[in-house]
Amino acid sequence: MRFAFRDPMRRLALVFALRAVAAVAQQQPEAILRDAIAHHQAEDIGGAIRLYREYLKAGPESVLVLSNLGAALAHEGRYSEAIAEYNRALKMEPGNSGALLNLALAYYKTGRFAEARDKLMIVWPLMPRNRQVSFLLANCHVQMGDYKKAVELLDPWEKETPDDLTLNYLLGTALIRDHQTARGSQVIDRILRNGDSAEARLLLGTTKLNAKDFVGAREDLKKAIELNPELPDAQSYLGLALLGMMDTDGAEAAFRRELERNPTNYIATLQLGVVARQDRRYDEARSLFERCLNMRPGDAAIRYQLATVELGADKVEDARRILEKLVQESPQFTEAHVSLATVYYRLKRKEDGDRERAIVRQLTAVAQEGQPK
Repeated sequence: MRFAFRDPMRRLALVFALRAVAAVAQQQPEAILRDAIAHHQAEDIGGAIRLYREYLKAGPESVLVLSNLGAALAHEGRYSEAIAEYNRALKMEPGNSGALLNLALAYYKTGRFAEARDKLMIVWPLMPRNRQVSFLLANCHVQMGDYKKAVELLDPWEKETPDDLTLNYLLGTALIRDHQTARGSQVIDRILRNGDSAEARLLLGTTKLNAKDFVGAREDLKKAIELNPELPDAQSYLGLALLGMMDTDGAEAAFRRELERNPTNYIATLQLGVVARQDRRYDEARSLFERCLNMRPGDAAIRYQLATVELGADKVEDARRILEKLVQESPQFTEAHVSLATVYYRLKRKEDGDRERAIVRQLTAVAQEGQPK
């Protein structure tokens, strides 16, 4: 049914009303966005999240809004949701450095160091003089065990700001873990010029740990914890020192204390997994080693630990699959060949087991030839 307005004034009024409604509809998303930003700036993060999402329903997707929503979610510790929003933003603008950096930070906070490093490797060439980007990327290298890469990245900053305490701590950590003790000691001396500190004690303890001075390491690490009970890594290295002194119970307690404060600590997670496997707590060990793989995807040593868990739990086929892939990718991994021979013998595959034993003998002979006479 069609309606006709005979009165031209009424028809004109209807046109103006429709235009007004359309204008309000166009303005409404912008008003929501203004309110969202205002709430965000006022640190009403819950309100900001709600309004950003309301805007995204009412208006077009925006890299800025998605990034702001991700930042608000990350502020609340909701990193998985934040990562999803940053990825949505990057689908729209893959080279957005702000979204890439925020995504890297979210990955870093959740212990996904490999993914954080991948994103930072894209960002760093875009802003090589950005201190935050360089230090965060160096820290990812440290977390991934690539200490030489961390040192290489930090060297130019040391020349510019040799007295920067944050730089010295990060550089000293990379040097000492890379067993560059002489240069690492120079960096520790620079830190000590500012007085005794938890960070300096941690580095001293790590140096002694590398030298297998377990008692000295324990004392320095205990002092570091006394000066700063929240210092990252201190409890994990104390656990290593206690392991060196054959105090397994004390070490396990230290590793657990570390994970209470820092759930993504690689050393504590790995060592607790080893202790759990030795105690035949296979479900716990498997869970811990899988967390390690989230931090260092593809790591051969962790995959080998998982294989030993499956073997101990009598899941021989699962162990076989892991070990066969491992020796294919890392043919010089002697321990993996030893375990694979054991698996084959348990599966009644004597010929395959004999072949693996022959490989072990060959690898062992090569290794012995390279040893000092």
